[in-house]
Amino acid sequence: MNQGKICVSVCGTNVDAVLARMDRARDAGADVIEIRFDCVDRSEIDQLLAKLETRAEQLLITFRPIEQGGAREITRRERIEFWDKVASGLGKKHLVDIEYNIDFPVAIDKDGIIGSAHYFDGRRGDLIDEFEDLWKFPCGAVKLAVSVNDASDAVDVWKLLDHGRPAIAIAMGEAGKWTRILGLANGAFLTYASLEAADATAPGQISTEDLRNVFRVKDIDQRTHVYAVLAGDTTYSLSPYMHNAAFATVGLDSVFVPMQVGDLDAFIRRMVAGATRETELHFKGFSVTNPHKQSVMKFLDEIDPAARRIGAVNTIKIEHGKLHGFNTDAPGFIRPLTNIYGDLRGARASVVGAGGAARACVYALKEAGSDVTLLARDTAKAASMAEEFDVRIEQLTKGDRRLTTDILVNATPLGTTGDRQNESVAVSDELAGVKLVYDLVYNPAETKLIKEAKTAGVMTLGGLEMLVAQGTRQFEIWTGGEAPVDVMKAAVEERLNQTYAA
Repeated sequence: MNQGKICVSVCGTNVDAVLARMDRARDAGADVIEIRFDCVDRSEIDQLLAKLETRAEQLLITFRPIEQGGAREITRRERIEFWDKVASGLGKKHLVDIEYNIDFPVAIDKDGIIGSAHYFDGRRGDLIDEFEDLWKFPCGAVKLAVSVNDASDAVDVWKLLDHGRPAIAIAMGEAGKWTRILGLANGAFLTYASLEAADATAPGQISTEDLRNVFRVKDIDQRTHVYAVLAGDTTYSLSPYMHNAAFATVGLDSVFVPMQVGDLDAFIRRMVAGATRETELHFKGFSVTNPHKQSVMKFLDEIDPAARRIGAVNTIKIEHGKLHGFNTDAPGFIRPLTNIYGDLRGARASVVGAGGAARACVYALKEAGSDVTLLARDTAKAASMAEEFDVRIEQLTKGDRRLTTDILVNATPLGTTGDRQNESVAVSDELAGVKLVYDLVYNPAETKLIKEAKTAGVMTLGGLEMLVAQGTRQFEIWTGGEAPVDVMKAAVEERLNQTYAA
Protein backbone atom coordinates (compact mmCIF):
# COMPACT_ATOMS: atom_id res chain seq x y z
CA MET A 1 0.00 0.00 0.00
CA ASN A 2 1.27 3.50 -0.84
CA GLN A 3 0.07 7.04 -0.21
CA GLY A 4 -0.07 8.15 -3.84
CA LYS A 5 -3.16 9.27 -5.72
CA ILE A 6 -4.72 8.54 -9.08
CA CYS A 7 -5.48 11.70 -11.02
CA VAL A 8 -7.99 11.35 -13.83
CA SER A 9 -7.61 13.89 -16.64
CA VAL A 10 -10.85 15.36 -17.97
CA CYS A 11 -11.10 17.16 -21.29
CA GLY A 12 -14.29 18.74 -22.67
CA THR A 13 -15.24 21.69 -24.82
CA ASN A 14 -18.17 22.94 -22.71
CA VAL A 15 -19.40 23.03 -19.12
CA ASP A 16 -21.86 20.16 -19.42
CA ALA A 17 -19.30 17.86 -21.03
CA VAL A 18 -16.69 18.59 -18.35
CA LEU A 19 -19.14 18.12 -15.46
CA ALA A 20 -20.40 14.84 -16.92
CA ARG A 21 -16.85 13.53 -17.25
CA MET A 22 -16.07 14.67 -13.73
CA ASP A 23 -18.98 12.60 -12.42
CA ARG A 24 -17.67 9.58 -14.32
CA ALA A 25 -14.16 10.14 -12.98
CA ARG A 26 -15.47 10.37 -9.41
CA ASP A 27 -17.48 7.17 -9.84
CA ALA A 28 -14.43 5.43 -11.32
CA GLY A 29 -12.49 6.13 -8.12
CA ALA A 30 -10.39 9.17 -9.01
CA ASP A 31 -8.54 10.64 -6.03
CA VAL A 32 -7.91 13.87 -7.94
CA ILE A 33 -9.60 15.17 -11.10
CA GLU A 34 -7.56 17.23 -13.53
CA ILE A 35 -9.60 19.79 -15.46
CA ARG A 36 -7.91 20.59 -18.74
CA PHE A 37 -9.10 24.16 -19.33
CA ASP A 38 -7.11 24.32 -22.57
CA CYS A 39 -9.78 21.98 -24.00
CA VAL A 40 -12.65 24.28 -22.98
CA ASP A 41 -14.10 26.85 -25.37
CA ARG A 42 -13.10 30.36 -24.37
CA SER A 43 -16.74 31.41 -23.94
CA GLU A 44 -17.31 28.60 -21.39
CA ILE A 45 -14.32 29.13 -19.09
CA ASP A 46 -15.82 31.63 -16.65
CA GLN A 47 -18.99 29.59 -16.25
CA LEU A 48 -17.00 26.43 -15.60
CA LEU A 49 -14.81 28.16 -13.02
CA ALA A 50 -17.93 29.27 -11.18
CA LYS A 51 -19.43 25.76 -11.27
CA LEU A 52 -16.27 24.21 -9.91
CA GLU A 53 -16.28 26.38 -6.78
CA THR A 54 -19.06 24.21 -5.34
CA ARG A 55 -17.48 20.84 -6.15
CA ALA A 56 -16.23 18.70 -3.29
CA GLU A 57 -13.65 16.66 -5.23
CA GLN A 58 -10.00 17.61 -5.10
CA LEU A 59 -9.21 19.25 -8.44
CA LEU A 60 -6.07 19.91 -10.40
CA ILE A 61 -6.45 22.95 -12.66
CA THR A 62 -4.46 22.95 -15.89
CA PHE A 63 -4.36 25.58 -18.65
CA ARG A 64 -1.54 24.37 -20.85
CA PRO A 65 -0.46 26.06 -24.09
CA ILE A 66 0.00 23.90 -27.16
CA GLU A 67 3.79 23.87 -26.90
CA GLN A 68 3.40 22.18 -23.50
CA GLY A 69 0.92 19.61 -24.81
CA GLY A 70 -2.20 21.75 -24.56
CA ALA A 71 -5.20 21.43 -26.85
CA ARG A 72 -4.94 24.88 -28.47
CA GLU A 73 -2.99 28.08 -28.83
CA ILE A 74 -3.23 30.30 -25.75
CA THR A 75 -1.90 33.85 -25.67
CA ARG A 76 0.17 35.18 -22.81
CA ARG A 77 -2.60 37.62 -21.92
CA GLU A 78 -5.17 34.80 -21.77
CA ARG A 79 -2.95 32.88 -19.39
CA ILE A 80 -2.39 35.83 -17.09
CA GLU A 81 -6.12 36.56 -16.90
CA PHE A 82 -6.97 32.90 -16.34
CA TRP A 83 -4.53 32.37 -13.48
CA ASP A 84 -5.64 35.63 -11.84
CA LYS A 85 -9.22 34.27 -11.79
CA VAL A 86 -8.07 30.92 -10.42
CA ALA A 87 -5.98 32.64 -7.75
CA SER A 88 -9.04 34.45 -6.43
CA GLY A 89 -11.11 31.27 -6.10
CA LEU A 90 -10.11 27.74 -6.96
CA GLY A 91 -6.43 28.23 -6.31
CA LYS A 92 -7.09 28.54 -2.59
CA LYS A 93 -8.37 24.98 -2.18
CA HIS A 94 -7.20 22.97 -5.19
CA LEU A 95 -3.97 22.08 -6.96
CA VAL A 96 -2.80 23.83 -10.11
CA ASP A 97 -0.34 22.72 -12.79
CA ILE A 98 1.83 25.53 -14.13
CA GLU A 99 4.76 25.29 -16.53
CA TYR A 100 7.97 25.86 -14.60
CA ASN A 101 9.31 28.36 -17.18
CA ILE A 102 6.26 30.63 -17.07
CA ASP A 103 7.31 34.24 -17.64
CA PHE A 104 4.84 36.04 -15.37
CA PRO A 105 3.98 35.87 -11.64
CA VAL A 106 1.06 33.77 -10.37
CA ALA A 107 -0.66 34.80 -7.14
CA ILE A 108 -1.29 31.27 -5.87
CA ASP A 109 0.27 29.79 -2.75
CA LYS A 110 3.26 27.77 -3.89
CA ASP A 111 2.26 24.69 -1.86
CA GLY A 112 -0.68 24.16 -4.22
CA ILE A 113 1.41 24.48 -7.39
CA ILE A 114 2.87 21.64 -9.42
CA GLY A 115 5.71 23.05 -11.49
CA SER A 116 5.77 21.04 -14.69
CA ALA A 117 7.84 20.53 -17.82
CA HIS A 118 6.73 18.53 -20.85
CA TYR A 119 8.95 17.35 -23.68
CA PHE A 120 6.80 15.73 -26.33
CA ASP A 121 9.71 15.60 -28.75
CA GLY A 122 11.69 13.53 -26.25
CA ARG A 123 14.87 14.16 -24.29
CA ARG A 124 17.65 11.58 -24.20
CA GLY A 125 20.47 11.28 -21.73
CA ASP A 126 21.25 13.43 -18.72
CA LEU A 127 18.27 15.48 -17.54
CA ILE A 128 20.06 17.06 -14.59
CA ASP A 129 19.67 20.60 -15.96
CA GLU A 130 15.92 20.15 -16.25
CA PHE A 131 15.80 18.73 -12.73
CA GLU A 132 17.69 21.70 -11.33
CA ASP A 133 15.45 24.19 -13.12
CA LEU A 134 12.37 22.44 -11.76
CA TRP A 135 13.68 22.63 -8.19
CA LYS A 136 14.12 26.42 -8.52
CA PHE A 137 10.45 26.97 -9.36
CA PRO A 138 8.32 28.16 -6.40
CA CYS A 139 6.00 25.17 -6.04
CA GLY A 140 4.96 22.38 -3.71
CA ALA A 141 5.78 19.61 -6.18
CA VAL A 142 7.43 19.12 -9.55
CA LYS A 143 6.47 17.12 -12.63
CA LEU A 144 8.61 16.03 -15.56
CA ALA A 145 7.01 14.33 -18.57
CA VAL A 146 9.19 13.21 -21.48
CA SER A 147 8.30 11.12 -24.53
CA VAL A 148 10.38 7.94 -24.89
CA ASN A 149 10.58 5.17 -27.47
CA ASP A 150 12.33 2.54 -25.36
CA ALA A 151 11.74 1.38 -21.79
CA SER A 152 15.31 2.03 -20.69
CA ASP A 153 15.17 5.64 -21.90
CA ALA A 154 12.55 6.25 -19.20
CA VAL A 155 15.20 5.72 -16.52
CA ASP A 156 16.47 9.26 -17.14
CA VAL A 157 13.03 10.64 -16.28
CA TRP A 158 12.51 8.20 -13.40
CA LYS A 159 15.53 9.61 -11.56
CA LEU A 160 13.41 12.66 -10.66
CA LEU A 161 11.91 10.53 -7.89
CA ASP A 162 15.31 10.13 -6.22
CA HIS A 163 15.62 13.76 -5.14
CA GLY A 164 13.54 13.59 -1.97
CA ARG A 165 10.94 16.18 -2.96
CA PRO A 166 7.28 15.64 -3.96
CA ALA A 167 7.56 14.71 -7.63
CA ILE A 168 5.82 13.12 -10.59
CA ALA A 169 8.03 11.38 -13.17
CA ILE A 170 6.28 10.31 -16.36
CA ALA A 171 7.77 8.80 -19.48
CA MET A 172 5.12 9.31 -22.16
CA GLY A 173 4.26 6.76 -24.82
CA GLU A 174 3.88 2.98 -24.80
CA ALA A 175 7.51 2.51 -23.75
CA GLY A 176 6.96 4.66 -20.68
CA LYS A 177 3.83 3.00 -19.32
CA TRP A 178 5.85 1.31 -16.59
CA THR A 179 6.50 4.73 -15.01
CA ARG A 180 2.76 5.38 -14.75
CA ILE A 181 2.17 1.96 -13.18
CA LEU A 182 5.09 1.88 -10.75
CA GLY A 183 5.23 5.60 -9.93
CA LEU A 184 3.05 5.56 -6.81
CA ALA A 185 4.91 2.55 -5.42
CA ASN A 186 8.18 4.45 -5.75
CA GLY A 187 7.24 7.77 -4.19
CA ALA A 188 5.38 9.71 -6.87
CA PHE A 189 2.47 11.46 -5.22
CA LEU A 190 0.31 11.36 -8.37
CA THR A 191 -0.10 9.19 -11.43
CA TYR A 192 -2.35 10.22 -14.29
CA ALA A 193 -5.14 8.14 -15.81
CA SER A 194 -7.86 8.51 -18.41
CA LEU A 195 -11.52 7.61 -18.11
CA GLU A 196 -11.11 5.19 -21.00
CA ALA A 197 -8.11 4.35 -23.15
CA ALA A 198 -9.70 6.34 -26.01
CA ASP A 199 -9.98 9.43 -23.75
CA ALA A 200 -6.24 9.66 -23.02
CA THR A 201 -5.02 13.25 -22.80
CA ALA A 202 -1.35 12.25 -23.08
CA PRO A 203 0.53 9.48 -24.92
CA GLY A 204 0.60 6.21 -22.97
CA GLN A 205 -2.05 7.21 -20.45
CA ILE A 206 -3.81 4.17 -18.96
CA SER A 207 -7.49 3.95 -18.02
CA THR A 208 -8.53 4.40 -14.39
CA GLU A 209 -10.09 0.95 -14.42
CA ASP A 210 -6.83 -0.70 -15.48
CA LEU A 211 -4.64 1.26 -13.08
CA ARG A 212 -6.89 0.40 -10.13
CA ASN A 213 -8.04 -3.12 -10.88
CA VAL A 214 -5.51 -4.65 -13.28
CA PHE A 215 -2.24 -3.14 -12.07
CA ARG A 216 -3.54 -2.35 -8.55
CA VAL A 217 -1.29 0.72 -8.36
CA LYS A 218 -2.67 1.82 -4.98
CA ASP A 219 -1.81 -1.52 -3.39
CA ILE A 220 1.83 -1.90 -4.40
CA ASP A 221 4.97 -0.40 -2.88
CA GLN A 222 8.76 -0.67 -3.15
CA ARG A 223 8.69 -4.20 -1.74
CA THR A 224 6.36 -5.45 -4.47
CA HIS A 225 7.85 -8.02 -6.84
CA VAL A 226 7.86 -6.77 -10.42
CA TYR A 227 7.48 -8.97 -13.51
CA ALA A 228 7.36 -7.70 -17.09
CA VAL A 229 6.84 -8.66 -20.69
CA LEU A 230 9.83 -7.71 -22.85
CA ALA A 231 8.72 -7.06 -26.41
CA GLY A 232 9.52 -4.87 -29.36
CA ASP A 233 5.87 -3.82 -29.33
CA THR A 234 3.79 -4.25 -26.17
CA THR A 235 0.63 -2.58 -27.45
CA TYR A 236 -1.05 -5.87 -28.31
CA SER A 237 0.18 -7.96 -25.36
CA LEU A 238 -2.46 -9.58 -23.17
CA SER A 239 0.09 -10.96 -20.69
CA PRO A 240 -0.37 -8.10 -18.17
CA TYR A 241 -4.08 -8.89 -17.86
CA MET A 242 -3.46 -12.62 -17.52
CA HIS A 243 -0.66 -12.48 -14.96
CA ASN A 244 -2.01 -9.62 -12.87
CA ALA A 245 -5.33 -11.46 -12.53
CA ALA A 246 -3.39 -14.51 -11.33
CA PHE A 247 -1.32 -12.53 -8.81
CA ALA A 248 -4.44 -10.88 -7.40
CA THR A 249 -6.34 -14.16 -7.16
CA VAL A 250 -3.69 -15.96 -5.12
CA GLY A 251 -2.87 -12.86 -3.04
CA LEU A 252 0.72 -12.27 -4.16
CA ASP A 253 2.33 -8.86 -3.69
CA SER A 254 3.42 -8.81 -7.32
CA VAL A 255 2.67 -6.75 -10.42
CA PHE A 256 3.21 -7.45 -14.12
CA VAL A 257 4.01 -4.50 -16.40
CA PRO A 258 4.66 -3.93 -20.12
CA MET A 259 8.26 -3.12 -21.05
CA GLN A 260 8.58 -2.06 -24.67
CA VAL A 261 12.22 -2.81 -25.43
CA GLY A 262 14.04 -2.19 -28.67
CA ASP A 263 17.57 -2.00 -27.31
CA LEU A 264 17.84 -5.16 -25.20
CA ASP A 265 21.47 -4.49 -24.28
CA ALA A 266 20.57 -1.09 -22.82
CA PHE A 267 17.59 -2.52 -20.94
CA ILE A 268 19.64 -5.24 -19.26
CA ARG A 269 22.50 -2.87 -18.50
CA ARG A 270 20.45 0.04 -17.15
CA MET A 271 17.54 -1.74 -15.49
CA VAL A 272 18.47 -5.35 -14.66
CA ALA A 273 22.17 -6.21 -14.25
CA GLY A 274 23.25 -5.83 -10.63
CA ALA A 275 26.58 -4.14 -11.36
CA THR A 276 25.25 -1.52 -13.78
CA ARG A 277 21.54 -0.92 -13.20
CA GLU A 278 20.60 2.67 -12.48
CA THR A 279 17.35 2.02 -10.63
CA GLU A 280 15.95 -0.73 -8.40
CA LEU A 281 12.54 -2.00 -9.41
CA HIS A 282 12.76 -5.42 -7.70
CA PHE A 283 12.40 -7.42 -10.89
CA LYS A 284 11.70 -11.11 -10.26
CA GLY A 285 11.05 -12.34 -13.77
CA PHE A 286 10.26 -11.65 -17.39
CA SER A 287 8.08 -12.99 -20.15
CA VAL A 288 10.09 -12.61 -23.36
CA THR A 289 8.56 -12.33 -26.79
CA ASN A 290 9.30 -11.11 -30.32
CA PRO A 291 12.05 -10.21 -31.21
CA HIS A 292 14.11 -11.07 -28.10
CA LYS A 293 13.64 -14.81 -27.48
CA GLN A 294 17.02 -15.73 -28.92
CA SER A 295 19.05 -12.58 -28.31
CA VAL A 296 18.20 -12.54 -24.59
CA MET A 297 20.05 -15.82 -24.04
CA LYS A 298 23.49 -14.21 -23.95
CA PHE A 299 22.52 -12.28 -20.81
CA LEU A 300 21.41 -15.31 -18.78
CA ASP A 301 23.35 -17.04 -16.03
CA GLU A 302 21.65 -20.41 -16.47
CA ILE A 303 19.47 -21.89 -19.20
CA ASP A 304 17.17 -24.89 -18.85
CA PRO A 305 18.35 -27.81 -21.05
CA ALA A 306 15.13 -27.85 -23.11
CA ALA A 307 15.34 -24.11 -23.72
CA ARG A 308 18.97 -24.48 -24.76
CA ARG A 309 18.03 -27.26 -27.17
CA ILE A 310 15.23 -25.14 -28.61
CA GLY A 311 17.57 -22.19 -28.86
CA ALA A 312 15.04 -19.69 -27.50
CA VAL A 313 13.95 -18.43 -24.09
CA ASN A 314 10.53 -16.95 -23.36
CA THR A 315 10.65 -17.03 -19.55
CA ILE A 316 13.22 -15.64 -17.13
CA LYS A 317 13.24 -16.13 -13.40
CA ILE A 318 15.47 -13.91 -11.27
CA GLU A 319 16.68 -15.57 -8.12
CA HIS A 320 19.51 -14.42 -5.84
CA GLY A 321 20.56 -11.95 -8.51
CA LYS A 322 20.93 -14.59 -11.24
CA LEU A 323 18.86 -14.83 -14.42
CA HIS A 324 17.53 -18.31 -15.21
CA GLY A 325 16.06 -18.97 -18.66
CA PHE A 326 13.24 -21.37 -19.59
CA ASN A 327 11.02 -22.08 -22.56
CA THR A 328 7.32 -22.54 -21.82
CA ASP A 329 6.33 -22.07 -25.46
CA ALA A 330 7.01 -25.71 -26.29
CA PRO A 331 4.74 -27.27 -23.63
CA GLY A 332 2.27 -24.41 -24.05
CA PHE A 333 2.10 -25.11 -27.77
CA ILE A 334 1.81 -28.89 -27.67
CA ARG A 335 -0.75 -29.29 -24.88
CA PRO A 336 -3.71 -27.63 -26.68
CA LEU A 337 -2.71 -29.32 -29.93
CA THR A 338 -2.79 -32.85 -28.51
CA ASN A 339 -6.05 -32.06 -26.72
CA ILE A 340 -7.78 -31.29 -30.02
CA TYR A 341 -5.83 -33.46 -32.52
CA GLY A 342 -4.88 -36.47 -30.47
CA ASP A 343 -1.80 -38.61 -31.02
CA LEU A 344 0.75 -36.65 -33.07
CA ARG A 345 3.01 -39.56 -33.93
CA GLY A 346 3.42 -39.72 -37.69
CA ALA A 347 1.32 -36.61 -38.29
CA ARG A 348 2.63 -34.35 -41.05
CA ALA A 349 3.14 -30.89 -39.56
CA SER A 350 4.26 -27.75 -41.38
CA VAL A 351 5.52 -24.79 -39.39
CA VAL A 352 5.70 -21.30 -40.88
CA GLY A 353 8.33 -19.09 -39.29
CA ALA A 354 11.96 -19.08 -38.24
CA GLY A 355 11.94 -17.16 -34.94
CA GLY A 356 11.85 -18.24 -31.31
CA ALA A 357 8.22 -19.36 -31.39
CA ALA A 358 8.79 -21.47 -34.50
CA ARG A 359 11.80 -23.13 -32.89
CA ALA A 360 9.67 -24.13 -29.89
CA CYS A 361 6.97 -25.56 -32.16
CA VAL A 362 9.40 -27.60 -34.24
CA TYR A 363 11.06 -28.95 -31.10
CA ALA A 364 7.73 -29.91 -29.49
CA LEU A 365 6.38 -31.54 -32.65
CA LYS A 366 9.52 -33.62 -33.13
CA GLU A 367 9.41 -34.69 -29.49
CA ALA A 368 5.81 -35.80 -30.09
CA GLY A 369 6.87 -37.92 -33.09
CA SER A 370 5.51 -35.75 -35.90
CA ASP A 371 6.98 -35.51 -39.39
CA VAL A 372 7.94 -31.83 -39.51
CA THR A 373 8.51 -29.48 -42.43
CA LEU A 374 9.63 -25.89 -42.09
CA LEU A 375 7.91 -23.53 -44.53
CA ALA A 376 9.65 -20.28 -45.37
CA ARG A 377 9.38 -17.58 -48.00
CA ASP A 378 13.14 -17.17 -47.77
CA THR A 379 14.52 -20.71 -47.48
CA ALA A 380 18.10 -19.46 -47.25
CA LYS A 381 17.34 -17.65 -44.00
CA ALA A 382 15.63 -20.70 -42.48
CA ALA A 383 18.17 -23.27 -43.74
CA SER A 384 20.31 -23.27 -40.60
CA MET A 385 17.27 -23.85 -38.39
CA ALA A 386 16.08 -26.74 -40.59
CA GLU A 387 19.53 -28.30 -40.41
CA GLU A 388 19.76 -27.79 -36.66
CA PHE A 389 16.48 -29.60 -36.00
CA ASP A 390 16.94 -32.10 -38.86
CA VAL A 391 13.67 -31.21 -40.60
CA ARG A 392 12.78 -30.60 -44.23
CA ILE A 393 12.48 -27.09 -45.55
CA GLU A 394 10.19 -25.97 -48.35
CA GLN A 395 9.45 -22.73 -50.10
CA LEU A 396 6.24 -21.09 -48.90
CA THR A 397 4.32 -19.90 -51.91
CA LYS A 398 0.90 -18.31 -51.91
CA GLY A 399 -2.19 -18.88 -53.98
CA ASP A 400 -0.82 -21.34 -56.52
CA ARG A 401 -0.90 -24.71 -54.77
CA ARG A 402 -2.55 -26.78 -52.07
CA LEU A 403 -0.64 -27.48 -48.90
CA THR A 404 0.06 -31.17 -48.41
CA THR A 405 0.16 -31.40 -44.62
CA ASP A 406 -2.04 -32.56 -41.78
CA ILE A 407 -1.27 -29.62 -39.47
CA LEU A 408 -0.34 -26.08 -40.49
CA VAL A 409 1.16 -23.89 -37.78
CA ASN A 410 1.60 -20.15 -38.15
CA ALA A 411 4.46 -19.08 -35.90
CA THR A 412 4.89 -15.66 -37.52
CA PRO A 413 3.35 -12.29 -36.51
CA LEU A 414 1.19 -12.24 -39.67
CA GLY A 415 -2.40 -11.54 -38.68
CA THR A 416 -1.58 -9.69 -35.45
CA THR A 417 -3.66 -6.64 -34.58
CA GLY A 418 -2.22 -3.59 -36.30
CA ASP A 419 -0.57 -3.14 -39.67
CA ARG A 420 -0.44 -6.89 -40.40
CA GLN A 421 -3.94 -7.82 -39.27
CA ASN A 422 -5.24 -8.49 -42.78
CA GLU A 423 -2.32 -10.72 -43.78
CA SER A 424 -2.32 -14.52 -43.80
CA VAL A 425 0.25 -17.23 -44.52
CA ALA A 426 -2.34 -19.10 -46.60
CA VAL A 427 -5.75 -18.64 -48.20
CA SER A 428 -8.72 -21.00 -48.19
CA ASP A 429 -7.98 -22.59 -51.57
CA GLU A 430 -4.59 -23.74 -50.31
CA LEU A 431 -6.02 -25.32 -47.16
CA ALA A 432 -8.44 -27.86 -48.62
CA GLY A 433 -6.25 -30.86 -47.76
CA VAL A 434 -5.19 -29.67 -44.29
CA LYS A 435 -6.77 -31.28 -41.22
CA LEU A 436 -6.01 -28.54 -38.67
CA VAL A 437 -4.77 -24.95 -38.79
CA TYR A 438 -3.06 -23.69 -35.64
CA ASP A 439 -2.40 -19.93 -35.54
CA LEU A 440 -0.24 -18.83 -32.62
CA VAL A 441 -1.45 -15.23 -32.99
CA TYR A 442 -4.00 -14.54 -30.26
CA ASN A 443 -4.80 -10.88 -30.79
CA PRO A 444 -7.27 -10.80 -32.53
CA ALA A 445 -8.84 -14.08 -31.41
CA GLU A 446 -9.96 -14.81 -34.97
CA THR A 447 -7.17 -13.99 -37.36
CA LYS A 448 -7.27 -13.78 -41.13
CA LEU A 449 -5.74 -17.29 -41.31
CA ILE A 450 -8.39 -18.72 -38.97
CA LYS A 451 -11.12 -17.18 -41.13
CA GLU A 452 -9.57 -18.66 -44.26
CA ALA A 453 -9.40 -22.08 -42.60
CA LYS A 454 -13.05 -21.92 -41.56
CA THR A 455 -14.01 -21.01 -45.13
CA ALA A 456 -12.16 -24.13 -46.26
CA GLY A 457 -13.97 -26.23 -43.64
CA VAL A 458 -10.75 -26.96 -41.74
CA MET A 459 -10.57 -27.48 -37.97
CA THR A 460 -8.87 -24.53 -36.24
CA LEU A 461 -6.96 -23.75 -33.07
CA GLY A 462 -6.19 -20.18 -32.07
CA GLY A 463 -3.27 -18.78 -30.12
CA LEU A 464 -5.30 -18.03 -27.00
CA GLU A 465 -5.01 -21.62 -25.78
CA MET A 466 -1.24 -21.56 -26.17
CA LEU A 467 -0.97 -18.14 -24.53
CA VAL A 468 -2.75 -19.39 -21.43
CA ALA A 469 -0.94 -22.75 -21.36
CA GLN A 470 2.52 -21.19 -21.59
CA GLY A 471 1.47 -18.44 -19.17
CA THR A 472 0.36 -20.88 -16.49
CA ARG A 473 3.72 -22.62 -16.75
CA GLN A 474 5.46 -19.25 -16.39
CA PHE A 475 3.45 -18.54 -13.26
CA GLU A 476 4.48 -21.89 -11.80
CA ILE A 477 8.17 -21.25 -12.57
CA TRP A 478 8.09 -17.78 -11.03
CA THR A 479 6.07 -18.56 -7.91
CA GLY A 480 6.43 -22.27 -7.26
CA GLY A 481 2.66 -22.43 -6.84
CA GLU A 482 -0.28 -23.73 -8.82
CA ALA A 483 -1.57 -21.31 -11.44
CA PRO A 484 -5.26 -20.27 -11.40
CA VAL A 485 -5.79 -21.39 -15.00
CA ASP A 486 -9.48 -20.51 -15.26
CA VAL A 487 -8.87 -17.01 -13.90
CA MET A 488 -6.02 -16.38 -16.33
CA LYS A 489 -8.02 -17.56 -19.32
CA ALA A 490 -11.08 -15.54 -18.28
CA ALA A 491 -8.97 -12.38 -17.93
CA VAL A 492 -7.61 -12.75 -21.45
CA GLU A 493 -11.01 -13.51 -22.94
CA GLU A 494 -12.57 -10.53 -21.19
CA ARG A 495 -9.91 -8.19 -22.52
CA LEU A 496 -10.28 -9.52 -26.05
CA ASN A 497 -14.07 -9.13 -25.84
CA GLN A 498 -13.70 -5.53 -24.63
CA THR A 499 -11.24 -4.72 -27.38
CA TYR A 500 -13.35 -6.00 -30.24
CA ALA A 501 -16.68 -4.83 -28.84
CA ALA A 502 -15.37 -1.24 -28.75
